[in-house]
Amino acid sequence: MCRKADGSAVAAKTVKRKKAAVNEVFGVAVEKGYFGQNPLADLRWTVPEVADEVDPECVPNPAQVARLLAAVKALPGRGPHLYAFFGCMYYAAMRPAEVIHLQKSQCRIPATGWGPLNLKGGVVMAGKEWTDDGAVHEVHSLKRRAAKATRPVPIPPVLVRMPREHIERFGVTPDGRVFHNAAGNHIDASAYGITWLRARDTALTLDELALELAVRPYDLRHAGISFWPASGADPAECARRAGQNIQVLFRCYAKFLAEARHHANRLIENSMRRWDEHEDAAAGVSPALGPEMPRNSWSEVGHRWQISGLRSCFDSPLRCAPRRAPDVLPARSGAIFLRLEEAQLLR
Repeated sequence: MCRKADGSAVAAKTVKRKKAAVNEVFGVAVEKGYFGQNPLADLRWTVPEVADEVDPECVPNPAQVARLLAAVKALPGRGPHLYAFFGCMYYAAMRPAEVIHLQKSQCRIPATGWGPLNLKGGVVMAGKEWTDDGAVHEVHSLKRRAAKATRPVPIPPVLVRMPREHIERFGVTPDGRVFHNAAGNHIDASAYGITWLRARDTALTLDELALELAVRPYDLRHAGISFWPASGADPAECARRAGQNIQVLFRCYAKFLAEARHHANRLIENSMRRWDEHEDAAAGVSPALGPEMPRNSWSEVGHRWQISGLRSCFDSPLRCAPRRAPDVLPARSGAIFLRLEEAQLLR
C-alpha cells in the first residue's frame, strides 16, 4: 500500500485512503464469516502523517489570481468557456465537482450587488464499472453532508457578472447545468487542467512558476478560503461557506497568509507602545513630543540648536534620529528653551 507499481513511494494521503479501503474489505469479510477477526487489527503499522497545511508558496494572491483569470479568458478554444468556471473556484471557494454540477436554478443573479449560490451537490467521474447506470459521471451529495443538504454561498459582484455573461454567451444544458463542453457533456478534469497549465505559462513570471504557484486549479479554492479570514471575516462563517468545520479552517488555512501575520504584528506593536507610554507616565517622564518631522530631516541634515540664555550653538549631525521634534527639553539648571534652526552640514 505504500508503494507504486514502479516501487516508488506514494503520497501519505494515498496510503491512508488505501488502508481505509482494505480495512473496510476485511470488515465485510469478518461479518460474512470468512475471518474470525480483522487481520489489520493485529498489524503493528502506523500510517504516514498527512500534511494538511496548505503551502503558502502555492497560493496566489488576488492580483495573481486576476492575472491568471485574464489569461484563461484570452486563451483560444476552451478558455472563454472556463473563465467563469475558475472564477467560481476562487470567489466562491467551490470544489471542481461542485462547479461542474452547478445549475442555473442554484444561481441567484441580481442586477447589482452580492448574490447567493445555493450548492446542492457535485459531479464526480466514477467510471462505468462503478455506477448503476453505466455512466462515467455520478452525482454525489455535498462532501461529508447528507444527501439533501445544501450550502448557500454569498458571491461578490465580480462573480455575479461571470455566470450571467457565461449563460448569455454559451447557454445551459437541457438539465440546467451552467458549465459544459462543446458537446454538452460534463467537463473533464483533464480538459480544465490543460487549460489551467497554459494560463499559468502565460500569466506567471519565471520566479512564480519556479515556486509552483497555483500549480493546480484546486489552489484557487485554497486562495479563496484563506483570503476570507485574512480580510477579517468571522472564521465560523468562512468555514460554513467553504463547507468545512472550523478546525479544518484553522489547521489548513488561517496561519499562512503574510497579510495576516503583518496585521498581527501591527496589533502587538501598538499594544507594546501603549504599555511603554503607561510606564513612562507612571515614572513621571513627559516626552513632550512636538509635530512629526520628515524622516530625512534628522538623519541626513545637520541641525543647529540655539540655547536661550547661554547664547551658544552647536551642530548635531544625528544619525539615529527620533521621529518627532521636541518643543521643550529638560535641563539640569532651570528650564532652558530650545529653538530648532535650519542649518547646513559643516564641512
